[in-house]
Order: sequence, then C-alpha cells, then structure tokens
Amino acid sequence: MRWTLKPNSDTQKIEHLAEVLNVDDTVARLLVQRDIETFEEAKAFFRPSLNDLHDPYLMKDMDKAVQRIETAIANNENILVFGDYDVDGTTAVSLVSSYLRSYYPNVATYIPDRYKEGYGVSIAGVDYAHDNECTLIIALDCGIKAIDKIAYAKDKGVDFIVCDHHRPGDTLPDAVAVLDPKRDDCNYPYNELCGCGVGFKLIQALGSKRGQTINDLVLYLDLVATAIAADIVPITGENRTLAKYGLEVINNSPRAGIKALIQNSKKPKLTISDVVFTVAPRINAAGRIKHGNDAVELLTEFNMMQATEFASQIEALNADRKELDKQITAQALQQIEDNKEQDKHTTVVYNEAWHKGVIGIVASRLIETYYRPTLVFTKSGDKLAASARSVKGFDVYNALEACSEYIEQFGGHMYAAGLTLREEQYEGFKAKFEEVVAATIEPDMLIPEVRVDMEIDFDEITPKFNRILQQFEPFGPGNMTPVFLTNSVKDSGFGKPIGDGTHLKLFVQQENSAGFGAIGFGLAKKMDIACSGEMFNAVYSVDENTWKGQTSLQLRLRDMKPIEG
Repeated sequence: MRWTLKPNSDTQKIEHLAEVLNVDDTVARLLVQRDIETFEEAKAFFRPSLNDLHDPYLMKDMDKAVQRIETAIANNENILVFGDYDVDGTTAVSLVSSYLRSYYPNVATYIPDRYKEGYGVSIAGVDYAHDNECTLIIALDCGIKAIDKIAYAKDKGVDFIVCDHHRPGDTLPDAVAVLDPKRDDCNYPYNELCGCGVGFKLIQALGSKRGQTINDLVLYLDLVATAIAADIVPITGENRTLAKYGLEVINNSPRAGIKALIQNSKKPKLTISDVVFTVAPRINAAGRIKHGNDAVELLTEFNMMQATEFASQIEALNADRKELDKQITAQALQQIEDNKEQDKHTTVVYNEAWHKGVIGIVASRLIETYYRPTLVFTKSGDKLAASARSVKGFDVYNALEACSEYIEQFGGHMYAAGLTLREEQYEGFKAKFEEVVAATIEPDMLIPEVRVDMEIDFDEITPKFNRILQQFEPFGPGNMTPVFLTNSVKDSGFGKPIGDGTHLKLFVQQENSAGFGAIGFGLAKKMDIACSGEMFNAVYSVDENTWKGQTSLQLRLRDMKPIEG
C-alpha cells in the first residue's frame, strides 16, 4: 500500500482561516484542503441550510416536466413511476410515487426484473404502461440512453419524463422532458446529484407550484440520503446538504421501512458509512435476489407492523445474497489462479452459473485481492452480462468505450459500469480490455493508496479536536474522513488479533504523549510490525469507542510500516 501525503496548502490561507474561525492551524489546514478558504465558505460547510438548495427550475426541461405532470393530473391520466432496481432507483421511485400519491391517486410504480428485462427502460415496462392505460412514464435513475424504447413508447401514445444522472450519449431521447444535470446544455449549478436527487428536485419544483416550502419535503430526505450513500456520489455542495438533513431524518424520524431495517442496529446514530454497509445492501438485496418491487413496497409502507414483516423478508434475501457473494468470490479467485492471471493488468472472469444479482459485489471483492480494473461476467438470456469496477484514478467507462466493437450495450460511470455482449465476443473482448488497460493505466494506480491529510502528533488529538472533526461529517467522496500520519509510535505490548483473527487491536503510544486504543480491521497480517517491540509509522483516522457506557477516543488504523533504516 502506498501512502500519499496531500501537498502543503497555502500557509497564508491557513493562518487567515485559523484566525477568522478561531481554530488551530490543523483544523484550518483540513478546511483549506477541501477548498474552504473564507468564513462564509466555512459557515456553509459546517452549517449547511436547506434554504440554500438550488432553484430546481435552473435544471434544463424542469418547467416542461412540471407542466406535463400538472396536465396529467388535470386530465386524470394514469402515471407510471419507473426506476432501476438498485438502491438509487428504488428510493427514487419510492420518493416520487409517495409524493405524487399524497395528492393524486392514479400513480403506479414499475421496477424492471433484473433478469428478464435487465437495466433501465424496458419494452416490457412500456407495454405494461400501455396495457394499464398509463399515458405518462416518469423514468428515474435511467432513460438517458433509452432512445429506441422511448420512441417505441411514443408510438404507443405514452409520454416520457426522464430523470437521470448518467452521462448522456450523443443523442438525447425524444422525451417530453429530459432532466439530467450532466447534459451539456444544462446550466444547473451542481452536476453530481444521484438519480434520487434528481427525483427530489422534481418534487421540489412540483411543491413550489403547490405553495410548499422545502420544510414540507424534509420527510423524503431519508430516501435521498440513502441513495447518496449507496450510489457513492460526491458528498459535496448540494449532496452534502441533502445527506446531512437526510441523516437527521434517518436518525430521528425515518419512514417505517427504513426504521424497520435499522431497528436492530446497536448504534445510537447512523453515519453515511453505516447506511452504505447496513441499509443499502438490504435494499439492494431485493433486486439482486428476488425483485426490486419488494424494496419499493418496504420504502412506501406506512404501517410499522407491515414494514417490519417486509424488512424481515428482505433480511432473509440479504442473508442469501451474502452466501452467494462468498461462494462466487471464492470460485472467481480460483479461476484467476487456474488461468495463471495473477499478474495481468485486469481481472475478467466468467461463469454461466453465477448469479447475476451479485456479480457487482463480487467484482468489488476481487479488487480487494487483485487491485486492478475488474469485470465479472455471467450468462443472461442468450447474452453475457458483466459488472465492471475500477480502481482509484482509472476511468473504466472510457476503457469500455475503447472496446465497443465487442460490446452490445454498456453504461455507467468512471468507477462502475455494466455491459452485455455476445458469448462469441467474450475472448476477443477480454484480450482487448487487457490491451487497453495495460496501455493507459498508470503503474501507481495498480497499488492501493491511502491519501493522508497531514502528519500530526498524538498530543494534538483531544476531545475538542474530535468534536470539530465530527462537524466535518457527513463523510464520503469529495469529503473523506481525515486521515493522519504519526511517526515513531509503539504498541504498549498488549497487541492481539481479534474477531475472526484478521483484525488487530493495539494500544499505541508516542514518546512524551498520551496513548490511544487502536483497531485495525484486516490488519492482523501486520502484527509482526505492530508487536515487534520496535517503533513504527501509522496512518489512521480518529474514532470513538463506547464500552459499558463509557466513550473514549480510538484510532482506526489504515496501515502501518516499519521505520526505514
């Protein structure tokens, strides 16, 4: 693992910010690293306000979308809210359908079957709308590239409003409105919204026409925060505000479905990370193992008893998902060894029996062992389908574009994508993908990186310092948990492996400073460094540990290295 210390920030900016905020230089430097350089910017960062959210009508086509929905309601039309089967899609469908149903009854929902229909707008979904006399489809977290399917809908007399956040192609679909902040001709001030975030801007625009303020829409922010966390979008700007207030809803007054999912959590307050690792996988499990409709049913249920029943069913699906994930990961690792592909620039594996619902998770798991761009393929009908995951700094979407001669269909982001191809194209694609990545990836990108904010001494870590760090939350891409480096530390002699034997617990000290309990998940393999009796260097984040009602500061170790000669 390589440690990259962030470059020194402008000393004058740090000193000025420290003075106007009355904080020490360490805190000021963390802020300047996040492009926060003035009192006003710091105030917006630490005290984001819902009143500062951007006007939804700044988004291209928002006026057209609102007008079409108002016309549908005035004419008593049936509206179908359509979305992808992942967390972003199901939360978006739950949000928009719940909002519309709060004042208009003729609203249905549709989540495509992952296996029969695949990702995005489907012919089956359009036919469902037509057969059920729905004349307007609102597509969420999908649709930006569904040109043929939206044209098919138009021929059947079904209008589309697209609410997406993926990159558009060269041609936009012929929809009544295309809401996508990544459109080249869209001047919306923030382009990192998730699909559910775009859906929220739609209901914000609808609400303003009905005399509602942003405070009337706060109850929907638990869904938005869940989608922001799950879709790994930057937690900056508008997303930071939506995530912060959404977490407050999750922790204080969540909807019945989310409350049912988290009621067994032992944490008094959930963070974005908790949502990523506890709430999101369970919502995703519905679409992965059974059907995304189950997630929408859970997230739109008002009755707590019924929501608890739905949640227990989803919990069982999640247990199945975990077992499949474990089995397929082991098989994929064995395939890499059998094919002697340990030293390639890419991982591309395939088994027709692998469950399509978990191949994305397996791709992420494989990167933990072989840190490189990864694709996991399985059979899907008469085609092969894959989930792609990338490593920091490498654009897998662009790499797939360079292999497009072998691909039937693909879409996604810089770090995650999905694709389909014909089985006879698999070997050609695999060779081409390796060739493209080998030619374009920087060698450093193949080594996992820890980005270190700064070097500090243990005596700088105080309860006050930690309280300020907590105000940097919510953490995520664009505002990661601060990581510190401290040199020449030593375990007190009580270091030991814990849990299943892969984790490490220490009590670390620096000369002439107080010591701290420290935990390193997955770091038992570094026990020879930590427990040698010699000093070592450590990178970590500052955390808290609560035991028997007592809370103390704790270090969350990221890595350790011996002091070089």
